[in-house]
Amino acid sequence: MSNPSQKLIVVKDYLNRFPQLPSLTISKKIYNENKLLYKDVEEVRSRVRYARGSYGNKHRKQLKDKTHLGKTPVPVLPESHQEKRTPLQLPLANNNILLLSDFHVPYHDNDAINCALEYGKKEKINTILLNGDVMDFYMLSRFMKDPRQRSVKQEFDAARALLVYIRHVFPKADIYWLMGNHDMRYEHWLMTKAPEIFDDSYYKLEERLRLNELKIKVVDELTMVKAGKLFIAHGHKWSNGQFSPVNAARGLWTRLKRSAIMGHTHSVSQHTEKDVAQELTSCWSTGCLCELQPAYNPWTNKFVHGFAHIQVHKDKNYTVKNYTIIDGQIL
Repeated sequence: MSNPSQKLIVVKDYLNRFPQLPSLTISKKIYNENKLLYKDVEEVRSRVRYARGSYGNKHRKQLKDKTHLGKTPVPVLPESHQEKRTPLQLPLANNNILLLSDFHVPYHDNDAINCALEYGKKEKINTILLNGDVMDFYMLSRFMKDPRQRSVKQEFDAARALLVYIRHVFPKADIYWLMGNHDMRYEHWLMTKAPEIFDDSYYKLEERLRLNELKIKVVDELTMVKAGKLFIAHGHKWSNGQFSPVNAARGLWTRLKRSAIMGHTHSVSQHTEKDVAQELTSCWSTGCLCELQPAYNPWTNKFVHGFAHIQVHKDKNYTVKNYTIIDGQIL
């Protein structure tokens, strides 16, 4: 017969590794991987609830350590699970940057991509930032799906081919991939649909695409990047979606009040203001490198092809050139 304390220890171990998983999801995962230890999923679920409600042995020890006022113990604060985040500051050596956003493979536009890459070669860039939504993961979305569209395997194969091509064009450049909301569809699908393999590194996006071979560094979706004094992110955490304000850059400025650049909206825009100290701040949104007439909105969107070129100076100030591509011409 299994030891009850052993059952709780296993539960706590999983909760420490996957604190964000819903109780039922993590219970199914624990049971499927430890069927000899538990009777059924409900037994696991009850222990998960217990562990989350009492915060385990650590919290019970806190409750025993009482300061008495008569017979009433002084309440104690629960254990905190907060996370502190800081931007990823690029090294000063990454001072000539090609910013490419929203490929949405396999719905990418090869002509627009080649136009941007040719510009990068001409300008001898030393860094590429793939600023989110490199992949689309259409078949893993929560929306209604057309079964005639490409499979997930085909998307992976196409994305791998794109990344191999970019590395071939820029064999010595540092390449960073900032996760966008579409890129995260794969991880979210694993968490909800296949929690049993979620913690297996074999199924991670980095392993599936063999990014180590290509020397491509992944930056998670909750991390901002800084190039000098300029903030960079995909933008889905900064905006209210693709149909928020008319000028995406101005909407970004009203939220941050700092100089920043994002993708996500598939639109090219800029907004500049100065504060009471007469200091200028500017925000930009960049165009996309994918199809401009997607099935979900083929005629009334504001999508344009584009990319940005960021040059960082020794004092961490910067120059941003935000380009539009029309019919293979850079404007």
